[in-house]
Amino acid sequence: MSGKSLFKRIDWLTIFFYIALVAIGWVNIYSSTFTDADPSIFNFSSLHGKQLFFFGVSILSIIIIMALEANFYERFSSLMYVIAMVLLLGLFVFGKTIAGATSWYNLGFFNLQPSEFAKVATALALAKYLSDIQTDIKRRKDQLFAVGIILLPAILIIPQPDPGSALVFFALMFVIFREGLPLFYLVIGLLTIVIFIATLMFGTIWVGIILGLLIVIFLILKKKTFKVPVFPLISVVTVIILFSLSVGFVFNNVFEQRHRDRFSLWLRLEKDPQKLEQIRKTIGYNTYQSEKAIESGGFFGKGFLEGTRTKGDFVPEQHTDYIFSTVGEEWGFVGTATVILLFTFLFLRLVYLAERQKNPFSRMYGYGVISILFIHYFINIGMVIGVLPTIGIPLPFFSYGGSGLLFFSILLFIFLKLDSNRLKEGI
Repeated sequence: MSGKSLFKRIDWLTIFFYIALVAIGWVNIYSSTFTDADPSIFNFSSLHGKQLFFFGVSILSIIIIMALEANFYERFSSLMYVIAMVLLLGLFVFGKTIAGATSWYNLGFFNLQPSEFAKVATALALAKYLSDIQTDIKRRKDQLFAVGIILLPAILIIPQPDPGSALVFFALMFVIFREGLPLFYLVIGLLTIVIFIATLMFGTIWVGIILGLLIVIFLILKKKTFKVPVFPLISVVTVIILFSLSVGFVFNNVFEQRHRDRFSLWLRLEKDPQKLEQIRKTIGYNTYQSEKAIESGGFFGKGFLEGTRTKGDFVPEQHTDYIFSTVGEEWGFVGTATVILLFTFLFLRLVYLAERQKNPFSRMYGYGVISILFIHYFINIGMVIGVLPTIGIPLPFFSYGGSGLLFFSILLFIFLKLDSNRLKEGI
């Protein structure tokens, strides 16, 4: 394979979006960690210097990814998945604890977070299994095995504890639905979430009343020729009521206090103004300050290195999970809209590339990439602007973090390699 032919086949539009997001992210990391005592761009002991170093490592990894044959990733996907699971298990013995989570290996010169590698490996393993000629997603056992591939890393990550990273893996369910999993399961999942939230907000009695009204409306509007299956209807109603009754127990006995506080703040469950204000000052402090920082930026922002809240360290973890608040304060609505548009164009481009794949493995892996990147983007932006509860996951290609930037880059460029191989083979 000649370098010239690969140069022509690779999707440069996607690379443009990637470089633009990494560059804008780095500028804002520099701004959020800038000090007059150390203004140097190339100080690799600083956070922005380390991010620049890992961008270089990512470029080196991308070169290796593009040099390997495309079928390498399908052939060794299962092995990579096994290695990822072993690395996650090893954290329970050799892991380093940072900010209360044992999610890293201390390699001396940097900390490696294996859950980032696990996202790549799981997307590959799921695509490999679903694209196997012997897999029929309509069969129950194949459905369970596919879901098991997703559940295993999530189960190993939750006890670290890192529920945010574990949640990301469930986004890969979209790949299974894309490949033919009945929408019945999606309806059940969404209904479960709705009932859980509705019970927390209104209580089981109101959930029962609303459910009863919906059934009455359905019976009135249904066609006379349609016979309602009584036993299944009673069974569904019973299960919903029982689940609603269990929500209080789960919320009060399974969730930790910090989780209860975040839900209380998000859903406005706490009615006592004093307690609510206390929650805002503790658990909700980051989000509150983030909202204020974005709000203060106005339309055009305060300017590069001019963010008063950024310089005053009002927003904790502003260079990582809350990096978007720096964009809002210093670049205003224009800056935040630019970042959102770049992500939107990137996702649309990846959907286009995935849909044009003739190789099932490439298509499924492409949708795995989209699912992982989108859930990170959606939750992170929602968390920073206060419409979602605080969940500690970074903004892809944007937030500070060597492991994150490296493995997000690997995740994306494996797909670009698979796409370039489609053009090589003329399919």
